[in-house]
Amino acid sequence: MTDDYDRLAADVDHAVTKASRTVELGRRGFVIAVLVFVLLVGQLLPWVGDHVGWEVLLGRGGGIPQLFATTSTVIGVLASALTLMTRRWWLAWVCAMGGWFASVDGLLAIWSQQSSVANGATGRGPGIGMIIALIAMILLAAQWMRTAWSRT
Repeated sequence: MTDDYDRLAADVDHAVTKASRTVELGRRGFVIAVLVFVLLVGQLLPWVGDHVGWEVLLGRGGGIPQLFATTSTVIGVLASALTLMTRRWWLAWVCAMGGWFASVDGLLAIWSQQSSVANGATGRGPGIGMIIALIAMILLAAQWMRTAWSRT
């Protein structure tokens, strides 16, 4: 009888420990998945001149847009997918903080394309893909922040 109680207590402790490390995504997980898809679509649209997002990621189009392409891909796509699969709470925080960092990078990338004509660089303004990626990244960061804070 005592062995049954000990096994039950161990099972309960294991379930509580596992639950304390994970987040429940619910409908928010679907919203995050859609935003990741929108971010991927943004990679296929023009970012800098005639260069689409994945070309900017590979180094065409300037350093600041490349930084945004890198952070939005690593945090917005890869880390988000990993977090959606594992539901780890600490990864939700990584996505939240990294998402805000990538959002600031996106603002700087757009600013660099708007002001680069003044210093003789080749920017003619941000492309639609960069704008879509920035909006998706801001919304993604907000969703991850809500998710990370939802666990008490």
